[in-house]
Amino acid sequence: MTVDDRKYWLWLNMVFGTGNHRIWEVISFFGTAEKAYAALTSDEPTVSLNEKEQKNAAEIPISNAESFLANCNKRGIGVAAFTSPEYPHILEHIYNPPSVLYYKGNISCLQSELTVTAVGTRKASAYSLKAAKDICSELSARGAVIVSGFAMGVDLACSMAAAEIGRPTACVMGCGVDVDYPKQNFAYRDPILAAGGVFISEFPPGTPPYSPNFPKRNRILSALGRAVIVFEANPRSGALITANLAAGQGREVLCLPPADIFSESFAGNIKLLRDGAIPMYSASDVIDCITFRKRTGDAAVLPKKAAELVKEKAASETDMKEMLKALNGISDEQPGRKQEHSNIELPSDLSEQQTRIAEALKNGPLHADELASSLEIDTGELMTELTELEIFGTVRSLPGKMYELIR
Repeated sequence: MTVDDRKYWLWLNMVFGTGNHRIWEVISFFGTAEKAYAALTSDEPTVSLNEKEQKNAAEIPISNAESFLANCNKRGIGVAAFTSPEYPHILEHIYNPPSVLYYKGNISCLQSELTVTAVGTRKASAYSLKAAKDICSELSARGAVIVSGFAMGVDLACSMAAAEIGRPTACVMGCGVDVDYPKQNFAYRDPILAAGGVFISEFPPGTPPYSPNFPKRNRILSALGRAVIVFEANPRSGALITANLAAGQGREVLCLPPADIFSESFAGNIKLLRDGAIPMYSASDVIDCITFRKRTGDAAVLPKKAAELVKEKAASETDMKEMLKALNGISDEQPGRKQEHSNIELPSDLSEQQTRIAEALKNGPLHADELASSLEIDTGELMTELTELEIFGTVRSLPGKMYELIR
């Protein structure tokens, strides 16, 4: 019988915070959530914690996690930890997977071998909405589980195309699963649940839809599909972020050809198609793409699990730094880089995090791992910010996960 260790995973989330990659550093060191809890609450913890983490570990009793779990059960909210049998296996192989998922509905639908993430703009054209409904309806009828972000526009059209024919769909939330967001979509929850669908989130029940939650949510949204399909995206659309995350996670990206190649509303579609996304004309294109990868064995070649990745990253950190120094012409005796970009004036509408990234790139191209390390940014968050900066025309990607500031 499998030991229910969900309370220990919940406790780790309470100590480190939802989605914090530090949880995986601890798990890679101790092996299990229960052992991590025992070690971190001992008189002599064997890992280094910062002041906030030390305070949380000392002041948050395991009974808080037990009470929280009991309350979720009482309210009909499921809790799936990384080691729970119902945890979606497809998430186990991404960087910083959610250590705990909260859900309402039938989470087992996400164990399907045919899952498709559908994304697009909230203010979609009639052309895109019709394509979304027709293609997702056929995909669902042929056994696919549609995954969306449950926003207005394309997201809702895709999920309801499945629910209306009695097929399950998964909605990944940027808030608690008990929070009615967006308000306009409240009436659609019951039909989705009645069709065997599920609402899931890594954010605890009651969490409001704060804007920083959605970029974090997108790494889950992109990873749950064997392929990501984009219906309509303008140059600054969040759908582009999801598509780029999906490509980085080894998923196929398909894109609806634009109704009008001169329309700003489809500029994101054109960019994706130019960058190598597969044109999508029908549901068959999506299914053929997934089954081809499965048949050729590409889909079976998955990255290692999160804890293994953290171990390898720690083991190779020194070698990586030396390699990056060599690539950038830096030695221990020459700590500086050329200051060729130092006088570049950055756009005023960048976020604080984006400004930090751009400032770091003023000294010359950097590898994504070096950026994440020097700025102490979660790699998943960094890739989201870099994608947005590319969309804004502030940075560009180079071969080998290198990035540079555009003059």
